[in-house]
Amino acid sequence: MKFPFQTVAIIGKQKTAEVAAPMLLLGDYLSARGVRVVVDGLSAEHLKGHRFEAMSLDEIARAVDLAVVIGGDGTLLNIARTLAPHGVPIAGVNKGRLGFLTDLSMGTMLDGIGAMLDGQFVTEQRLLLCASVWRNEQKVFSGLAFNEVVVHRHNISSMVEFEVRIDGEYVYNQRADGLIISTPTGSTAYAMSAGGPILHPSLDVLQLVPVCPHSLSNRPIVVKGTSEIELLMHRTGDNCVRYDSHTNYDLELHDKLIITRFEKPVCLLHPEGHSYYHTLREKLLWNQTL
Repeated sequence: MKFPFQTVAIIGKQKTAEVAAPMLLLGDYLSARGVRVVVDGLSAEHLKGHRFEAMSLDEIARAVDLAVVIGGDGTLLNIARTLAPHGVPIAGVNKGRLGFLTDLSMGTMLDGIGAMLDGQFVTEQRLLLCASVWRNEQKVFSGLAFNEVVVHRHNISSMVEFEVRIDGEYVYNQRADGLIISTPTGSTAYAMSAGGPILHPSLDVLQLVPVCPHSLSNRPIVVKGTSEIELLMHRTGDNCVRYDSHTNYDLELHDKLIITRFEKPVCLLHPEGHSYYHTLREKLLWNQTL
């Protein structure tokens, strides 16, 4: 991470005109602070009369010191996969619903980003997953996931059948609607809905959460973050692997899926005083009395 931040990218939720006003507001604020401002090309289409340089996400990844994402958690997930390999830190402004990752509000955006320009922030490193599909000893697809990698069925009438190995050791064969391999970040997403535990984001672990397993003895397990998880597909009538609800790839019989931790983490910036437990209380409504 390069500090002080001299070039800042503002990235809005794609195909959403509502982000135009806050993007322009933040852009003018940053410019007044002497910061070079760039915006992503897709969001720039909604910024009528703007004077900021527009770039593609790939260009932004190589050119900026900080990226401010205005949108929801889904927007930040998509952006993080592109920026993390280049070590670009990300600050999130919530214009969605939950906001587990985008923890600045619209009302605190200028004060929060201003404090970050002054060095008043905390950093957090969160791991990414890399999942590769191997077919006939050839890698045919690979992608990154911030929340989870999911093997699941398209057809509701069929089940997924696969073998699981961890660090080369056989663990089990399973029939289920699917399997979620989740990071700690993703533990409050699909994995939680499927009955997995909430994992603190500072933990260097991964979890495997079966979706509606055929056997009631199959339960979520947590493994070390450096583990190599291997799935061998035994039945694939209509199954695929999904990366963060963003990218899909269809699987075939005997395909092998290998999931490991990506070599570079996502770097998130939070306001000083940020508390993960406060986020849980607020987003999961734990502070409400019965």
